[in-house]
Amino acid sequence: MTGEAVETNELFEHFRFTADPGQTPLRLDKFLFNKLEGTSRSRIQAAANAGNILANSSPVKPNYRVKPGDIVSVVLPHPPRKIELIPENIPLHIVYEDKDVIVVNKFPGLVVHPGYGNYSGTMVNALMYHLKDNPLFQSGDERPGLVHRIDKNTSGLLVVAKNELALNKLASQFFHKTSLRTYNALVWGDMKDDQGTIRGHIGRNPKNRKQMHVFPEGDQGKEAITHYRVLERLGYVNLVECRLETGRTHQIRVHFQYRSHPLFNDPEYGGDQILRGTTFTKYKQFVQNCFKLLPGQALHARTLGFVHPTSGKEMLFEAPLPDGFSDVLNKWRTYIQGRREE
Repeated sequence: MTGEAVETNELFEHFRFTADPGQTPLRLDKFLFNKLEGTSRSRIQAAANAGNILANSSPVKPNYRVKPGDIVSVVLPHPPRKIELIPENIPLHIVYEDKDVIVVNKFPGLVVHPGYGNYSGTMVNALMYHLKDNPLFQSGDERPGLVHRIDKNTSGLLVVAKNELALNKLASQFFHKTSLRTYNALVWGDMKDDQGTIRGHIGRNPKNRKQMHVFPEGDQGKEAITHYRVLERLGYVNLVECRLETGRTHQIRVHFQYRSHPLFNDPEYGGDQILRGTTFTKYKQFVQNCFKLLPGQALHARTLGFVHPTSGKEMLFEAPLPDGFSDVLNKWRTYIQGRREE
């Protein structure tokens, strides 16, 4: 699931079992209860009801009868656990919380979940402290409750599940692309069209594994679609709104680089260089001062919509731009206004 989101649309297999040739037909929940240590039948039933347990590659319900030779697998929206997590008392900006979900407005610079180079100090560590009495956050999963994520220096909204049923139902929404996500981005250059769609398969850059790359012919990577519209033209930069139809790693960042409009101050995709404008020293200093206000790319997950996993109510949240991003916008507005009055 995943600019931005990688909120990912991918499901990962955590467990796989092949029923013995002499297997007596047995309810799925009982079959897995006997196979999985430390897992309750209620958790198994919740996962099955949300479509996260497969028999022979097809989703099945808890009362499915496992037969000889059946291949039963458990799939979840995050990879199997690889590292141990520690609760940490890290401030969180919580915009909504109930017994099933919690919506967080992530600060720029905060990593969502532990991984290579970031084993602590993440949003997940903070959630484990905030929800220390919650069984899901005591399970040892590497990404408890997560159904999508955004990059370290991207700010904005994330929804996190607080129980197994909510996790599976939210994961299904993100997988089937029924959730709503829009982003604000500041990009280099003046976009030709007021609105449009960027299409291009995204995969790892074969020359730099830390970067993603657009494969326009679609022979590599995964399909990625970003819809955009220009909100404000500020001379050498544009403020755009992006709506993701897919959720690939670095999707917004790499799609706009592909269109020769990298995100402002994006160090991985060339946006931290002065790509448009004049050669005047005063202008160069102005841009450098803008860069200093941002920890990285100017990208913010502005709105988030989903159907509540238990009430069925449509939920919609909006988070204003963080201070650094809004300060940069105001600087550009003042700069452009000054040039118009010269």
